[in-house]
Formats: sequence, C-alpha cells, structure tokens
Amino acid sequence: MNWLTSLPAVVLVVGWLVLALLVAAVARVGVRVLVPVEERDRVPQIATPLMPTLGAAFAIFAALTLASEAGYLRAAEGLVSDEAAAASRLAWAATSPRVHSEPIHAALLDYLQTTRAREWEAAAAASGDDPATAHAIARLERSVRAEAARPEVGTPTGTELVVSMDGVTSSRRARIAAASRDVPALYVVTLVVSGLALIVNSGALVFRSSLRTSLLIVGVASVVGLSLALLFALSAPWSGPFIVSGQPLDAIIEDLKSGFFAGGS
Repeated sequence: MNWLTSLPAVVLVVGWLVLALLVAAVARVGVRVLVPVEERDRVPQIATPLMPTLGAAFAIFAALTLASEAGYLRAAEGLVSDEAAAASRLAWAATSPRVHSEPIHAALLDYLQTTRAREWEAAAAASGDDPATAHAIARLERSVRAEAARPEVGTPTGTELVVSMDGVTSSRRARIAAASRDVPALYVVTLVVSGLALIVNSGALVFRSSLRTSLLIVGVASVVGLSLALLFALSAPWSGPFIVSGQPLDAIIEDLKSGFFAGGS
C-alpha cells in the first residue's frame, strides 16, 4: 500500500474517480448481461433495501478512518514541534557559562540540515537508517558529551546539556516511529470493498434507465472515489501528498545560522 500513499494528490483523485465511475458503468452493464430477463424485475426489490445499509456502512468506515488519519497528521506536526523545541533547548543550554557553544551549535546545525535534506521523506523517514543523518547525530552526541564531561562546566550545566541532547534523540526516535506507521491493510480493504459495493448496488438500481438517468449514480461514485483518494493522501505524512511541515525545524536552522542563540549567551 506504500506505493499508493506516495502518489501525487492529482493522481490519487483522478485514479480513484476513474475507478469508481468505471465500476458504476460496469455494474450497470453487468446486471443487464448477467441477470436473466425473467429475474430482472427482482433486481430493484433486492438492491433498494440494501442502499441504506451499504451507504451507512461506508459512511461510518470513511468518517472514522478520515478522522483518525487527520488526527494522525496533526499528531505528526506536533512531533515536529516537539523536536524543534528539544533542539532549541539544546542550543540554549550550550550558551551556559564556561560551555564552548560553537562546536555544539555547528553540530546541531549540521544535524538539523541533514535531517531535513535526507531523513524527511519517503523510506528514509520511516527507517531512520540514513548514513549521513546517523553520522550527524553521532557527531552532535560526541560534541555535547565532551562539553558536559569537562570539569569546569560543572555538574548542573553538564546534566542540562545531556538531558537536552537526550530530548533531541528521543524526539527523533518518536518521529521515525510515527513515520513507519501504516494503516492496517485489512481496514483499507474493508473500506474499499464497502465503497465499491455501494457503487455496484447503485448501478444495479439504474440498469433499466436511460443513459442520462443513469448519470445520477455519478454523485455516489464521485463521493466514494474522493473519499478513498483523501484517505490515501492523508495516511502517509512523510511520503504522501501532504508531507508534514518542517517549518519548526527550519526556524531553528535559521536561528543557528543567524547567531541568534550565540547572541543570547
């Protein structure tokens, strides 16, 4: 399912709309071809009572799923804000008296820039095994712990540096864990099947109608298609059409470049 969630929004919308409309057309023609003439009068009697049930089932599944995915996107944005806050705390901790802030600020800037460039999208965001990012955070760890271990820094300041560094690494692990999360395949299959069943049932109701009258089911097919497109667009904040914003980290990067933290020491 990862290849679906990584498609552009336009491709998802057009693809699901085309599929939904195609299913509606095939359902209308299929009933004419497959149902014997003597049994066609029974088709509306069977399909009509099923419409409320199928419609309600799809609506419930779609509402729950879309609400969950929208909440997940907001949570992902919250994780990025937490990571930026942790980086800010470390940058300020490095300005404490008797701490050499330049090596820490340089290593932190390198780590944040590498993260945004190499570990923000696609497979690298979920795996967290990009070599350049791993090297950058290892360099940051060494810089922070080397300063914290210096006797003249003192225990309180050294502890603050280490705790701030732990906050950065913990935030990174939380982001990677969130990026590796996926919607359960069975849940997606159930939602897709319920939507397609609703379209097929709608097509069965208009199999005797003229082509113009049959266009009424386009509305049902469009709603189903757009709902499925939105689901796949929202379900991958680090690889789909709606990539989670890295603006909070970009703000820290700009502050480090401008010397904002150094100016506050």
